Amino acid sequence: MATPGTGSRGRGAARQKPRDLGYVLRGLWRYLRGHLPQFALSLGLILVANVLSLFGPRLAGQAIDAMGPGSRAVGASSVGQVPFARVIHYCLLMLLVHALQAGLVYINARLMVWLSQSLVQRMRQDLYDRLIRLPIPWFDSKQTGEIISHMTYDIDTVNASLSNDIIQIGGALITVTGSLLMMLTISWRLSLVFAFTVPISILFTRYRARLVHPLFRERSARLGELNAYVEEIISGQRAIRVYHREAAFVERFDSYNEAAVESYYRAEFHGTMTGPFVSFINNISLSLVSLAGAFLYLGGAITLGPLSSFVLYSRKFSGPINEVANIFADLQSAAAAAERVLHLLDEEPEPADPPEAIPYSEPQGHVRFENVSFSYLPGVPVLENVSFEAKPGEITAIVGETGAGKTTIINLLMRFYEPSSGVIRLDGVPATELERDSVRRAFGMVLQETWLFDGTVRENLAYGRPGASNAEIREAARACYIDRFIEQLPEGYDTRLTGGGRQISQGQRQLLTIARAMLTRAPMLILDEATSHVDTRTERRIQDAMRRLMEGRSSFVIAHRLSTVQHADRILVISGGRLVEQGTHAELLAAGGHYADLYAAQFE
Repeated sequence: MATPGTGSRGRGAARQKPRDLGYVLRGLWRYLRGHLPQFALSLGLILVANVLSLFGPRLAGQAIDAMGPGSRAVGASSVGQVPFARVIHYCLLMLLVHALQAGLVYINARLMVWLSQSLVQRMRQDLYDRLIRLPIPWFDSKQTGEIISHMTYDIDTVNASLSNDIIQIGGALITVTGSLLMMLTISWRLSLVFAFTVPISILFTRYRARLVHPLFRERSARLGELNAYVEEIISGQRAIRVYHREAAFVERFDSYNEAAVESYYRAEFHGTMTGPFVSFINNISLSLVSLAGAFLYLGGAITLGPLSSFVLYSRKFSGPINEVANIFADLQSAAAAAERVLHLLDEEPEPADPPEAIPYSEPQGHVRFENVSFSYLPGVPVLENVSFEAKPGEITAIVGETGAGKTTIINLLMRFYEPSSGVIRLDGVPATELERDSVRRAFGMVLQETWLFDGTVRENLAYGRPGASNAEIREAARACYIDRFIEQLPEGYDTRLTGGGRQISQGQRQLLTIARAMLTRAPMLILDEATSHVDTRTERRIQDAMRRLMEGRSSFVIAHRLSTVQHADRILVISGGRLVEQGTHAELLAAGGHYADLYAAQFE
């Protein structure tokens, strides 16, 4: 079915207001809190591993101090005064500590990969569940590539951050805190150096975060637009080549690509500036520590071993800060991607039926439109005061110029949209008082755009009625004159269709979708230009078969080719959103009105 209106319609078209980091963290917490035991275990492993790493510099300083007497002795004979056993003892302890730390880091990395995949799996499932519950108007305002970008790129970006960046940040916090405490126990005077450099790093990082986050949000948006355009040109390759528009589409792609590259450049450039600047500040702090330590050592305020330990701790203190600054761009990218995903998860689903809604359990197919009006955009009416009645078993055709409002009538009938005013009654009951799903189940539908999924012919035919028997499937295929073609396929009804059934012709795909609709045995049927890809002879045979199979059912046929609706019980003529005529083919021709003009235009 053609989507009504333009892509700028609806809630999704409005520019979204930026969210803060708290919004992202609260959204991610909804997923983390379901795995608190595993997350606590991971934090415990990070804590133990980084605490173990803090013993390394202390043991190194003790090993250096153990060699102190030997280093101060004069002459070759003094070499034997070095207590090698004690030095080797400290070295072996360092080796054991670092081996244990490496083992814990490995275990935690495996745990975090599993945890992140579990969270991402749930997030992707929630995203899909939300998509299938969103109203049709939302999809009318979005491009397919943009939605796919949420499902793939954005979630993968969040996954990479959860599995890698959280480990680094958690380890960095513990290492920085532990290193600072160790440095304070060694020399509070040397620790004063960081009282000046660390605040500068923190303030600069916060400033860059506020500047860079909108750039990464824009980068994600540009990528979504690029994906949407790529999906558009891939699906329209035949039309592009028929009209020799390759150069024009290449030029448009260049503009989308350039916008994406430009946004990537700005985000990455400004994001990566944080790391070098913080690293520069930390290098200055290390230089100041070395200089101050040298003076303290010369003054006898500190020995060589503790001074060596302090320098190593200062490197462990500044190293994680550098790491966090270097992954700053990744964190910003993950935050922007998570923001887009969470925003989509917060989209309002299709409104639930009111508690008093009743099921449309035994539909008879009696449809009445009573002064129905509808607008996709405020002040731009698409239908105005449309009233008609379709009795059970009647074939009602809807004809008119393109954009007259024919498909909108079907959208309202299926409750994809609700009328702006007026009432639609199904068997005398207002449609809004019926359960929405039960109304949709009452209709079988065949669209102008065929839809076949990857699966066997049998599975595609039985899609709307999975429990159908082989005999019923073959009967529906025979009624649509597609059975002989199916039997000539390599594996008959078990032949697998791929790529939307592109290995068969468009007309054959259309016949399969018609047979699928017939097999559902729905009491009402909607055909939106369903025979537009079928030759005239087959079209007539299908019309005859449909008459036999749909006795006692209401059918709505949207058609541009008036030859397909001449046998309809009632023809509705829509022009400019108004119902200007209705009657049988003969009655409308005799009236000499709008329908007669359309008929003459087609057949003259």
